[in-house]
Amino acid sequence: MLDRRQTLEWIHGLTALILGLVLLGVGSSLGVSKKVVDLLGGILSVPEYPAVRLRGFLVDWWGWAQNKTALQREIERLKDENAKFRILEAAVANERIRADLDARMDEARITLRAPMSWWNEVRIDKGEKDHISVGLPIFQNGYLVGRISSVSLLSSWAELLTSPSLMIPVVIEETRELGVVVGDGNGSVLLNYIPAGRGNMAGMKISTALIGEQLPPGLPVGWIKEELESTGDGYATYRVEPGADLSRFYGVSILKPTAGGR
Repeated sequence: MLDRRQTLEWIHGLTALILGLVLLGVGSSLGVSKKVVDLLGGILSVPEYPAVRLRGFLVDWWGWAQNKTALQREIERLKDENAKFRILEAAVANERIRADLDARMDEARITLRAPMSWWNEVRIDKGEKDHISVGLPIFQNGYLVGRISSVSLLSSWAELLTSPSLMIPVVIEETRELGVVVGDGNGSVLLNYIPAGRGNMAGMKISTALIGEQLPPGLPVGWIKEELESTGDGYATYRVEPGADLSRFYGVSILKPTAGGR
């Protein structure tokens, strides 16, 4: 049997349950439950707001990070393809240039190099009959050594880089600065008209500048060896190391003009 205390607890519980059901029924009919729910929702939204905002920020950031990663991968892929296309285009262009140069090259033998003008000029065994003309460049081992200065029917004379009367505009490939190379008549080649104060330029490559079809740009000459002096007008003079051995050579290559050239 239940004692008095347990009986009172059961009575209180049943009473609370009945009252709760009554209030629920009355509240539903009067719209009280909706107001309570709205009120509780408004109260609970305050502590929930930072969490909701943080969740939205994290979702947006994750989407942005995913898009950025995908874009970076696409950019890298396009860069790689672009580099491959550039290499392919350069290779095709170089093949065309090489084929054109090979077709225009003619070999000649040196037939005279007088001791009194050893550093100034040489005579070759090609002339007008071989379509040689004044101004054409001559090479030794792929490097410029001079230009044709006079032509006869069966032979021609070529002036060398070491001649003090042959001046050729050039460009320093690493800095794109323009200068003029000229010989000193004693076996040296000098680079003039470079602004002073450029620092150490030893080893920088020198090639011809654009001055005409007979002497196109980009023909290799050599490289800078050392700075000699600075002049009072703000220019420096450098000693040039020619790519060709100008002290002793027995044959040259001549770059003829294009079919439409003169």
